[in-house]
Amino acid sequence: MGGDLAQSAQDTARTFGWTKANFIAQCISFGIVAFLLQRFAYKPILTILEERRKRIADGLANADKIKAELARTEAQRLEVLSQANAQATKLIEEARAAAARVQEQETQKAIAAAEQIMIKAREAAAADHARMLTELKREVGRLVVQTTATVTGKILTPEDQRRLADETAKQVASKQ
Repeated sequence: MGGDLAQSAQDTARTFGWTKANFIAQCISFGIVAFLLQRFAYKPILTILEERRKRIADGLANADKIKAELARTEAQRLEVLSQANAQATKLIEEARAAAARVQEQETQKAIAAAEQIMIKAREAAAADHARMLTELKREVGRLVVQTTATVTGKILTPEDQRRLADETAKQVASKQ
């Protein structure tokens, strides 16, 4: 078996024109090409790939930082909103309390003004009543004097008229 393999290799080498000198030249050419590819192609490509890998890693790290910052900012925003809502609620409650105080004050003022109006109305009614009563006494006195003068057929002196008017006024005042 080992002999057949060796024979087969020799037949293949003769068919394709294998010689030791050509093989060594091809190995040297392959080595030079491999060296040049390694030096001028593979190394720059590997360097570029390494830089790209680093940029991707940095981008992912930055994305994580941005997510963390965004989460922190969102938490701050929610806290600021919460504080603003609390302050707004407090201001609304203070405004309601102030409105209630103002309403109470205005109600008290309105009640006081109504009482003043009622007092003035009573005073005006009492003054009107007194004035009317005075006019009534005067008119009744005049009528009594006129009636007395007509009934007696005599002309009354001013003093008689005054005396009759005073007596009538006293009687009207006593009947109230």
